Amino acid sequence: MDKKRFKSHEDLAIFKLAFDTAMKIFQLSKKFPTEEKYALTDQMRRSSRSVCANLAEAWRKRRYKAAFIAKLNDCEAEAAETQVWIKFAVKCEYLDIEQGRELYGTYNQVLSGLVNMINNPNQWIIHE
Repeated sequence: MDKKRFKSHEDLAIFKLAFDTAMKIFQLSKKFPTEEKYALTDQMRRSSRSVCANLAEAWRKRRYKAAFIAKLNDCEAEAAETQVWIKFAVKCEYLDIEQGRELYGTYNQVLSGLVNMINNPNQWIIHE
């Protein structure tokens, strides 16, 4: 992997996938019932967006291996949390099963990419 081609976290395929999926969740969650506004809707939006925000923070902490990995671990936790909210949305019948499967599967891809970065931090950290 040629990390020189990555100028920012926004160049990472994993960031693009997480961002696009968070936006899809935002659009789909607009149809959730109003009584879920501060529960499921808010939690699902927050955790999906947090994956992206933590990845941006991790990118800026690449000078410090432990800090980089810690932020990626936060991303991983937020992605897994989002999967739980997706399951609740399907069980509550706010998302149909196919929408839920697609979103859940996308977060499996995000998690796979994050775990790869966590397990191989030396190719990402800044060596001075």
